[in-house]
This record gives sequence, structure tokens and C-alpha cells, in this order.
Amino acid sequence: MHNDSTFDDARFQQLIDRRSTESVKWNYYDEDVLPMWVADMDFLCPPAIIEALRQRVEHGIFGYPTEPPRLRSIIVDRLKRRYDWSIEPEWIAFIPNVFAGFHLAAHTVARPGDGVLLTPPVYFPMLLVPKNVDLRGQLVELDRAEDGTYSVPFDRFEAAIDGRSRLFILCNPHNPVGKVYSREELEQLGEICLKHDIIICSDEIHSDFIYDDHKHVPIAALSPEIADRTITLMSPVKSFNVAGIPFAFAVIPNRELRKQYQGSGKGLVIHPSALGFTAAMAAFEHGDGWSNDLVKVLQANRDFAAEFIAAEIPGIKMTPMEGTYLAWLDCRNTGIEGSPYEFLLNKASVASVEGARFGPGGEGFVRLNLACPQSRLQEGLKRIRNALT
Repeated sequence: MHNDSTFDDARFQQLIDRRSTESVKWNYYDEDVLPMWVADMDFLCPPAIIEALRQRVEHGIFGYPTEPPRLRSIIVDRLKRRYDWSIEPEWIAFIPNVFAGFHLAAHTVARPGDGVLLTPPVYFPMLLVPKNVDLRGQLVELDRAEDGTYSVPFDRFEAAIDGRSRLFILCNPHNPVGKVYSREELEQLGEICLKHDIIICSDEIHSDFIYDDHKHVPIAALSPEIADRTITLMSPVKSFNVAGIPFAFAVIPNRELRKQYQGSGKGLVIHPSALGFTAAMAAFEHGDGWSNDLVKVLQANRDFAAEFIAAEIPGIKMTPMEGTYLAWLDCRNTGIEGSPYEFLLNKASVASVEGARFGPGGEGFVRLNLACPQSRLQEGLKRIRNALT
């Protein structure tokens, strides 16, 4: 066993019943199905968040909230500490979630018939943007190497740009393939977008889940010129497992772009809730120690899954995971006829996400959520192995 796969922390190995909590993850499928699909972790969120919410709830009044006075400075400090990214407090715009965030970006910078660049296989809600905002999706499929790693085909990326291309939606770390973009890759993407006057909307919601020798680099941190044309989306909801309490923020250094962005949501996009602000404050101010321990647990789960699949399920190839907690499994050599998602659901009673939903390059793959106690992960992998043997 890889050393990291033995990392154990009792806080993250507790099996918690979630079916009584209106959990979409646990209640969408029949009770015999092990849910390893939606990006929702089976871990208790940090005690500091639970305590902050408890105190807020006990106050008993939940009127219209204003943002906590120290929240912006806490976010500024955290981005500097974790990513060496220096921002100004006024660059931050609060939004309810990242899904609304990249749609807002499209409304802000594009008009019907304009083009939006996407690099599939990619987080499938991003693929909804062209249809939802009446744009043209300009899809540039990532290259997949023999070892399963992915890269951007820069020549094809630039060739896809035309006179009406307005927006590039970047997913970094990249969901579902688990890629963490290097500084050099981001610089090349940034230069192409600058050259062609493309606004970048960078979804960095998984930026706290980085493994081994990789490092998260916000694309807006590369240069003032790139920052001036970038909308960066971040949120605590994945990092601290509070997806049921919506909260996110956009970092937009360009004053005019920020003003337009905030104006695009009027009447449609509401501010975060009182509890959203409370959870975010506690997470950003007190949650980093918990988050660092969580990443060790997730890296141990990643290593366990990779070793188990290589040894026990040779028909499946697990894509090397540099970040996120979502495994991208190549099922094309398993002999499964038709959808691997349907096969795993019906024959293994394991719920994953159909790879084809992530666009071109996703056919024959599934995405599997590894963010659960290792005993539950082992159970899911054993079910898959048994169904294929």
C-alpha cells in the first residue's frame, strides 16, 4: 500500500445516516444503491461551522442580512495565504452559487449568437450555458494521453475562436478529469484569451483539493492584464461540505466588468442568506486546519481507489487525480455493452455519473465520488469488481 493510503482520522471514518435529512445524494436512488455520484461529501462539516450556525439559529430572528463587516478582509487574507493571490476587498461580489456565477458571466459579456469556449469533458452544468443564454457552444475537447492524463490542445483551442467568441469558461481544478492546470498552461490560455479579447470565467470551486506536488494557481493571479479580463468563482460549499447552505463569490478586478456583472443579476440572482454568510465566515476564518486534514483523507482515498482498481478491476482505468475528489473512470475496456453508468447502477447497485453527460470525450466513462469513509469506498469498489467478474 502507498503510505498515504493508510492515513486515518476518526472524524472522517464515521458512517453517518443521511437518508433522514432530505439528502438528494442518498434519497434519489433506491435504498440498496450505494450513492457515489453527486459532488457531496459524507463527512461532518467542521465543528466551527456547526457552532457558528448553532449560535446564529439560537438568536431566533432571520431577517434580511447584510454582509458581515469582516468577511471581505477574511477572504482577502485567505486567498493570499493559500494561493499567494493578492486581491482588493472591493473586487469581491457575493452570489448564491457558482452555477449562477458562470451564467451571470455569460449574460454580462455575451449577446445571443456569441460564442462561449468550453473544454470537455467538463462539468456538465457548464455545457448548459450556451442553450440557457442563447449562445454558441464552441467545444474544444481535451487531449487524453496514453497514461490517461489530459491537456489542452492549444492550437485547436485558438482555432475555435471566431469574431464572435466572447467568453471562455475554465474549470480549474478540472471536473471531471481531476486535472490541476500548471502555471505554464494557464499562461498559454491567458495569452490566447488576451490576444482575441476573450473574457475568462474561471470556476475554481475545487481549489482546496490539491494533491501531491501540485499547486493551485488562480489564473487571475498571473498578471494584471489577465486579471483585468477574468471573473474568478469560488465558494466554501465543496471545501467544507456545506452545499445545502448556498454561498459563493466572484473576484472581478476590472471595475467596469464588475459593475456590469453585478447589474446582470438584478431581479434574478439574490444575495446569500444569513446562514450562508455565517457558514462562510466560520469556514474561512476557522476551517483551514480541518480542510488540510480532509485533503490527507481524500488523497488516501484516491490512492486506495487507484490501487484497488489496478489490482482488482483491470478492465477499468482510473485517470490520475491531481485534484478534486471525483474519480474519472475509463470503462471502455470492460466489455460493458452500452452505458457503463447503467451497468454499475443495475448490476453493482452503485450510482455514478454518466460520462457522456460531460460532453465529447466522456463516452465510455463514469465519474465516481470518493469523498466518503474508506470503508464505504471499499464497499463500492468491491461491488463494481464483483459485477464485472
